Amino acid sequence: MTDTRHTPQPSGRAQHLHPFAATPGRWVAEHARALHTGHVRDDTCTAECEPVLVYERTRWGWLAWTISGDGSRPDLPYQIAILTPSATPTQRLALRWLTRRPTRRIRLPPGIPASLRLTAVTVAFLSLVTGILALAKGTPVGVALPAIALAPLLAERLPTTLDARAREHVRTVEGAGACRYLQRLAALHTCLIQAAAGSDRHELHRSAEIGRQLLWDAADLLQRQDTHSASCELIARERLMLQLTDQVAHILRQAPAQAGPDNADQAHKPRWTPGTRPTTQPAPQHTHASPLKGALAMPEPKTAARTSAVHLLFAHEPYYPGPGTREINTTVVAADTLLHPQVLQPDGIRIHDLLTRGRQPGEIIPLATLTHELNDGADWPTVGDWERVTVDLVHLVQTQMCDALSLGLPEVARALICTGPDSQVRAFDAAAQKFAVHGPDERAKVLTEVGRFLTGLTAEQPFWPGDGLLPPHSA
Repeated sequence: MTDTRHTPQPSGRAQHLHPFAATPGRWVAEHARALHTGHVRDDTCTAECEPVLVYERTRWGWLAWTISGDGSRPDLPYQIAILTPSATPTQRLALRWLTRRPTRRIRLPPGIPASLRLTAVTVAFLSLVTGILALAKGTPVGVALPAIALAPLLAERLPTTLDARAREHVRTVEGAGACRYLQRLAALHTCLIQAAAGSDRHELHRSAEIGRQLLWDAADLLQRQDTHSASCELIARERLMLQLTDQVAHILRQAPAQAGPDNADQAHKPRWTPGTRPTTQPAPQHTHASPLKGALAMPEPKTAARTSAVHLLFAHEPYYPGPGTREINTTVVAADTLLHPQVLQPDGIRIHDLLTRGRQPGEIIPLATLTHELNDGADWPTVGDWERVTVDLVHLVQTQMCDALSLGLPEVARALICTGPDSQVRAFDAAAQKFAVHGPDERAKVLTEVGRFLTGLTAEQPFWPGDGLLPPHSA
């Protein structure tokens, strides 16, 4: 599994690569305790030897690390557990219960393949002494004897029952491949948690919530399948987590610049959820586009040069990519995605030709701009069925057959990109009890903001348009 995108928060990703990265003294203490009180795995150990585990609790679950005899710190957890995202306080107590220190057991005489908990033996002794004292004080035998017998049984069986109940709210993963994947996902999620902890911005907290759900889904998947059979779904989740961290890093970089009077423009800024990219085909390697700009200029004549380093922005019927996610009503794809064989052809090729002629590299061209250029839509029949093409594009995005930026634009912002570059949108301002007019300037701001998000995602590699693309229009 490879991915070339990186977020500029090394502290979060470095966490969980070694046990107790934030408090290394804790690992030293745990190692010393294990050397004195427990069996430490070494070269003489057999397959039956139980490893000594040290639990590192987190806000989302725990990582269990093994202790080696040479004192080195492991870089891969033996076990990772994820707590349900909607955990109640009682369920969080279950997390602490499951990560308690292991109970010491007393082996029975040779020939008896069993052992007893030290706590059960202790309770049996105390209950016997208490029962004898109770009988001496006149307690009926029918009451004292059952209590003496049941107390050790309860001490032996109750922890096992509580363990089973607590594990209903936890997904536990073991094995090198599964733990290595979930460790990377947990490190990315730590970045989201750290960003949301010091901010009251909804976008940051929502990203952390989505990341937590991704962790839970991945752990649940790994508990039911191996990494090979679930590789496609795991890759999609990791890429989504990477895009979330890219989005959060971009928001944090923008925060100082937006602290001034520009906050008045927040109403027009898009809220987005990122698309996903499968790994069946790496992204094409070509020169990265310059910073993105709103596409407000008319195209050059048909003889103008073509550049495919542009993006198509179009609105569509809203949908929800998953439980608890925001509405997606607008999408941005690479221009070459129009050449995908699963897009209505030759309509997609013709729209691609119109989209890429006379543009500047890095432009975002709304579909409404093409409509404006086509005599306000009157000439669309000579080009193609744009409605069918956009439906096919949304299908490609939802089935992860291309890269995309999925947006949940506010009503006014969505209306602006659905109109021509010189049009106006009138919206009723309930607070002021009057209509507000939004024109080309506000439309340009929306496109610029979308461009900023897109630049953050394509900073290291352009959007992948899909596989098996058809050749563009040759004219």
